[in-house]
Formats: sequence, C-alpha cells, structure tokens
Amino acid sequence: MTIRSWLIKLRKDRSYTQQQIAQKAYIDRSYYAQIEKGERKPSEDVAKKIARILEFHYSAFSMEENPFLISLHNSPMILAHCDRSLKYTWIYNPHADFDAESVIGKTDIEIDDNPGTRDMEKLKQEVLDTKMTIRRKILFPLSTGAINYDVFAQPLLDDNDQIIGVATSSTEME
Repeated sequence: MTIRSWLIKLRKDRSYTQQQIAQKAYIDRSYYAQIEKGERKPSEDVAKKIARILEFHYSAFSMEENPFLISLHNSPMILAHCDRSLKYTWIYNPHADFDAESVIGKTDIEIDDNPGTRDMEKLKQEVLDTKMTIRRKILFPLSTGAINYDVFAQPLLDDNDQIIGVATSSTEME
C-alpha cells in the first residue's frame, strides 16, 4: 500500500475536500479516501471522473504499478504530466534537487526561476498552442552542475481528444 501523496496534494491545491471530490465523482467519500490512501485502485470509470475533476490524466493511477517505471527508477529520465496552466499533476523520477510531491501544483518557474525552467515552460506552452509534439534540448542549472536534457513534449489528451495538458520525458545527456 502506497499513499497517493500526489493525489492528496493535487486535491488540496485545487481547494477540494474528499467529500466534494466524492460527490462530483458519484462515489462514497470512504471509497475516495481509500483511493488516496492507496488501499484501493479506482476503476477506469472512477479514475476518469477524478482526473476530470482535478484536471490530470487518469493514466497517473495505472503508472504506479507499471513495471516499466521500475526500469526507470534512478535512471537519467524524468517523466511528467502538467495541466493546461502548466502546473505539474504527476512526476516520476525527478532530479534529486526536487521532491516529487512538492512540485505537484506548481509550474517550472514557481519551482525555480532560471533559464532552463523558462525554456521548459516555453516548450510546454508551444505544445499547447500548436497541438504538436516537440523535442528540444534544454540546459538546467542544478545543484550537481548544469545538466542538458533532451526533452520530448507532447499534448496530453483526454478520451475526447481534447488537450488537457502536456506529457514530457526528459533524458539527461552526457
């Protein structure tokens, strides 16, 4: 059992109570609480409802158990989702300077305003504006020194093919 801290943080950042989410998703508050605690996995239908309310992609629920992520643990790759306002809704394997839970609900510039984060936000905004996948190299100043990342950003779509955000994969370059 793993507490879904990212979900709790996202709910609180959006100023919702568990009861409000449960009502909007047409589920019991106790069921929603069990989802947050990691005691229950929501059905696909419930995951989609919660995701729609909190403005994230429902795949975040299934990413937790994805064996693919195990192979990425401690790799030089970061996976993330952000909403249309460029606030993180999910992140996996961030650089050691950042805690995955603390970046939820924040934009890159809110996390750290520097040329790399400004370039990252420009890239994400360009993806939202053009509805196109974009790949770009971005240099980030971090505690371990400047690190170049090969960033692949693509529109994040809901079931109706509407853009709800941007998905990124960033690979550290040597």
